[in-house]
Amino acid sequence: MNRETTNRIRFVIEDILPPFVRDSRLFKGMASLAWGEHIGHLARFRERAPFLTALEYEQLYKQHPRVHEGTDNSEACVRKIAAEVRGKSVCDVGCGTGVLLKHIRGANPDLRRLTGVDFAIDDAATIEGVEYFAAMIEELPFADGEFDTVVCTHVIEHILDYRKAIAELRRITRQRLIIVVPREREYRYTFNPHFNFFPYTHSFLRAMHPVPAQHACIDIGRDIFYCEDKAYCMFP
Repeated sequence: MNRETTNRIRFVIEDILPPFVRDSRLFKGMASLAWGEHIGHLARFRERAPFLTALEYEQLYKQHPRVHEGTDNSEACVRKIAAEVRGKSVCDVGCGTGVLLKHIRGANPDLRRLTGVDFAIDDAATIEGVEYFAAMIEELPFADGEFDTVVCTHVIEHILDYRKAIAELRRITRQRLIIVVPREREYRYTFNPHFNFFPYTHSFLRAMHPVPAQHACIDIGRDIFYCEDKAYCMFP
């Protein structure tokens, strides 16, 4: 199932169904027909967020069904990300299987270095010229300003200490930082192990505080695309 399809489903579930239905046992029962007991596991996962161990966190993600084929990003987001890359080196934090890096390289053939990072890289695709690192976003194994462009898509919503994660992304960025998160509302029963919810673009801007003067924050089909530049790097 591609991102465009799931975003259409999300529109009905998040914006059409009233909250008293979304939080009800009736909705949980209906959702369980598709996902079984995992829908209840996700609810308890969020309730226990401040007390989770690293092992519990890792196990939940390994057991979580993969909804999207290849990448969580829509085609429109992939095109936008690839077009906004600057410089000669790119790091994709939360790279998953490496599909986004493949698209970025295809649109930017002059790149000299492509790096993918995820907490588990066992299923990352072997792509010529791409190096992978297994690491947590809160503690990235790179020097300050090591990459011209840093990309992080569909990760921040999963991180309890998201401000520390954002600080790390900014730390390793030399020129441009690109972040994509889903535009969604929080309910008791959801289909994703998300901790953070951003129903509007300005909701995400609060998470990025302080926001630099050179930035963009737009809605792309129910996903929020955010891009910021270092002070000396201007948008074209």
